[in-house]
Amino acid sequence: MAIKPVIRMGNPLLKEISKPVTEFDSASLWSLIEDMKDTMLAEEGAGLAAIQIAVPLRVVIFSVESNPRYPDAESVPETVLINPTITPVGQEKDTGWEGCLSVPGLRGLVERDTSIRYQGFDPYGNPIDRTVSDFHARVVQHEVDHLDGILYVQRMENMQSLGFLEELNDSGAMNSACQPCESKQAE
Repeated sequence: MAIKPVIRMGNPLLKEISKPVTEFDSASLWSLIEDMKDTMLAEEGAGLAAIQIAVPLRVVIFSVESNPRYPDAESVPETVLINPTITPVGQEKDTGWEGCLSVPGLRGLVERDTSIRYQGFDPYGNPIDRTVSDFHARVVQHEVDHLDGILYVQRMENMQSLGFLEELNDSGAMNSACQPCESKQAE
């Protein structure tokens, strides 16, 4: 299909709550999904929300196999998740580095639920119900936040950890601020 421009922080669309998908297995939904996949691959992202390409529908995609931006990340199966809901599993939280294609070049430490249950639908309208943890859970929470108009920087408790990836790497801050977090970067 097509690689679409990713809208960036400051664009008012990123503050909107996305609308539920009401029609599954439609030509327009499949076209959107293909555009999202093409865009995510071109940008080397781990996930993408439809709103990030200016489509305010409750659709996210995510996948991590071998990604140069996440060399140590665990594998996350390619998933198209429509009309998602998230439920924390337990009370354990984890702090990890996150970035975002809509906030290019920056990273910050964000606390997230370590384990979650996510539910929603695939493009055909079949239910999806998974319980996941660690990097997989972080990616899903990050992408679903987009559907509610939330960027990761709004979840940061300490803005002093926010910085440009190159500077954070050069200074060693990403390693010293959160030793296990380097392998848990999400975007």
